[in-house]
Amino acid sequence: MTREEIYLSETAQVWQAALAQDLFPGDLVIEIARFFLGTPYQAGTLEAPGPEKLTVTLTQFDCMTFVETVLALARCAAAGKLSVAQFRKNLTLIRYRGGKIAGYASRLHYFSDWIRDNEKKSVLRNVTAGLGGRPRRKKINFMTTHRTLYAGLKTESQFTRLEKIEKSLSRRFWRVVEAKNLARLQGGLRPGDVFALTTEQEGLDVAHIGFVVKEGRSLRLLHASRREGAVVVSGKTLAAFVKGNRKFSGVMVARFCR
Repeated sequence: MTREEIYLSETAQVWQAALAQDLFPGDLVIEIARFFLGTPYQAGTLEAPGPEKLTVTLTQFDCMTFVETVLALARCAAAGKLSVAQFRKNLTLIRYRGGKIAGYASRLHYFSDWIRDNEKKSVLRNVTAGLGGRPRRKKINFMTTHRTLYAGLKTESQFTRLEKIEKSLSRRFWRVVEAKNLARLQGGLRPGDVFALTTEQEGLDVAHIGFVVKEGRSLRLLHASRREGAVVVSGKTLAAFVKGNRKFSGVMVARFCR
């Protein structure tokens, strides 16, 4: 069996258990995410030279590919369509604008763009507003102002397309729960929620992403951690995790749609 088939087989077992126990969709997400605990962290897993194509990585993750992979598997399980072809279809749907690969700029590189597009596709529901998120707007241009970091931007046409996307994102408002208000947020969070940490870093909207998980009585982050070099559950609570890093300004939250 290929690695994809192995994980789909394990996902099938979780799905059967979910049906038997009538698990919430978020619990299904977390059970699948736990498959990958200990999987090595690798930055920039999708930044390869050459034409844009679907890259499937199951042996190493950055924070975004971890979340996308888990959600793609969860969609397979929720629909009862546990095949490699369906997994790849779901991953393409989640990763690319409108679910279609059309060059490097068609990938949803920025989280504020990713969450908006995936809400349109009924993959996720943005629940930040209901958790007290306030509207904010920011100039988004990190990728085009750091062009040399991204092989896909060597092509002038893709650079121009992404520049237009960044300008569009910079005009939009998106909601954020500020870090100082996290105590009010926690009662509304559910296991399996996508938890994105916003940043004050120039040109960027979000610096890190993972899943909310309940450990005992506390909520923590299940994520692909650069610092720890693997997929882990954070040693700190969510509030402590956010407050422990000055670059995090707040959070955005999305919920998996079954």
